[in-house]
Amino acid sequence: MNDANRQDELEKLLGTGNTKRRIRPAWLVAAVVALALVAAAAYFLLRDGSGAATARYVTAPVTRGELVVRVSATGNLQPLNQVEVGSELSGTIQTVLVDDNDPVKKGQVLARLDMSKLNDAIAKSKAALAAAEARVQQSAATVREAGANLQRLRDVAKLSGGKVPSQAELETAEATLDRARADQASAKAAVTEARAQLSSDETNLAKASIRSPIDGVVLSRKVEPGQTVAASLQAPVLFVLAEDLTDMELQVDVDEADVGQVRPGQPTTFKVDAYPDRQYPATISRVGFGSQLKSGVVSYLTVLRVRNADLSLRPGMTATAEITTARRENALLVPDAALRYAPPAPAAALPGPSRGLVGMLLPRPPQPVQPKKAAKGGTRQVWVLREGAPAEIQVVAGLSDGQRTEITGGELEPGMEVITEAIRTPK
Repeated sequence: MNDANRQDELEKLLGTGNTKRRIRPAWLVAAVVALALVAAAAYFLLRDGSGAATARYVTAPVTRGELVVRVSATGNLQPLNQVEVGSELSGTIQTVLVDDNDPVKKGQVLARLDMSKLNDAIAKSKAALAAAEARVQQSAATVREAGANLQRLRDVAKLSGGKVPSQAELETAEATLDRARADQASAKAAVTEARAQLSSDETNLAKASIRSPIDGVVLSRKVEPGQTVAASLQAPVLFVLAEDLTDMELQVDVDEADVGQVRPGQPTTFKVDAYPDRQYPATISRVGFGSQLKSGVVSYLTVLRVRNADLSLRPGMTATAEITTARRENALLVPDAALRYAPPAPAAALPGPSRGLVGMLLPRPPQPVQPKKAAKGGTRQVWVLREGAPAEIQVVAGLSDGQRTEITGGELEPGMEVITEAIRTPK
């Protein structure tokens, strides 16, 4: 074998032959790509782990001021006395004398039914009464006649010594007198009955004129002339009246979580959609003990007295009331976010300068948040910055309006800055 052949065999064994004539295997290319991805991931993970994140704290000042605690509730305006006026009689409406918004006086006629049948009934009752009274007079004459006949027979028996008339004739005369007296009593009872019927018909005639039971205003008219009224099963509502719209009440539903703070006499303001820029004063007059369930929410009906001198408020308007349940003057105040803030717990030290390749590829576990300490004696914690680090201060919290909380004890002073939020940013 010559030297050239030996050189080719050696290159085949060592793999150093001409690369132009050889094709690289596919697994080698895949391995190179995978190593490049691992290297890139390790670079970013090492860069993230090598630089600790810094915290930027958002603070708010401790202030002094007025704290007003309010409870919101929604309801509707109603008149103090609202009356539905109907008809006890069936018939046809002949005339309607009032319309919506008309003021009315007590006893004023609002509408009239057709009175033709009622007048006929009265005439019939009067005739029946006259006939009954005539029967009374007739029975009285019969009583007198029977009495005179009995007296005559008794006189004859006395003069004849009891020979005439016979005992049977005397007993018959006495029975006739008794029947006449009974007929007279029956006739008198018939007179009383006829008078009662006449009075009832006259009452029905009066009820045919539908009158207002109160001084007030017509809120709603629900009848027209010619309309038939059927009152046999249920009295129909013809008019809705309100007694006095200058004094009204606002009925609101107070949530069960807030009802413990609401009491009669507390001052209140409310708004209606018709006048969004105007606030109306009101005073709580009653807080209901009975609960009501609406859409799965338990609430308690609370009634507010409202003065409506200018009549700008109308029944049925939806109003949103703000009930003032507490007021603090010159209170020490902090944002509610300061009481909710707690700094994260310090991260545990990593073992060694590197977590290794597998550790770098796995995601870091989330850092635990330092739990708040249990409150002792009603105390809570706020945090302030001292030398750039959060420092805890124990305080006693009071009332809150949902945004600020009153501090009634502790080392806080006006002007101090309390931490409300921490924003972590990488270096």
